[in-house]
Amino acid sequence: MQMGGETLTDSNEKVLDSTIIFKDFLEAKKDSIATLPKSEQEKLKALERFKMHMLMDPNANKMLIDVNTDFKDVNELEDMFEVLNKANELKETNKSQQTSPLAKMGATEASEVSYSYSGNVFKRIVTVADQELLEATKDSLVDAEMILAASTYTLNYHFPKKIKSVSLENAMFSEDHKSFTAELSFKDYLTNPESFNVEVILED
Repeated sequence: MQMGGETLTDSNEKVLDSTIIFKDFLEAKKDSIATLPKSEQEKLKALERFKMHMLMDPNANKMLIDVNTDFKDVNELEDMFEVLNKANELKETNKSQQTSPLAKMGATEASEVSYSYSGNVFKRIVTVADQELLEATKDSLVDAEMILAASTYTLNYHFPKKIKSVSLENAMFSEDHKSFTAELSFKDYLTNPESFNVEVILED
């Protein structure tokens, strides 16, 4: 927030600490949502499984955004910034609803994220779908160099079995070795998305 200057800190020094439970919100707004085109309704319905906690503290120059979801199958996973972008669209149905200021910043249509979980191997696979668009994204972020340098993207995964190995060198394991956390460069997330490929091998 400090790097972002007045754009992010001009909030009368008030602390924003809010949690959005999208299922509850969508239920409360179901009548107005029903008037939207089917395609828009489907985008909003995809948010039902998610919760988002946002903390913005101008006094501490701190901004924290957590997006959480439970899932039964790895195919249900979504790239978190896709969720933030969908959340941003809720402004169209509720003008007073505050959403993530990083939503559009995280949008990277140049790459695609997929997941696989077969046997004891989990993979997070990022592929560049549009190299030309990726290069344009890099050029557009030049002015945000200082903000990006001070920002990080944290991967945090939990598994039902103990982890044997993780492809990320800076991965930190939990005490029971069933979880890991890796803090990565947010700049790399936007400009070198393939560096976020992850392979996790679990014990038998």
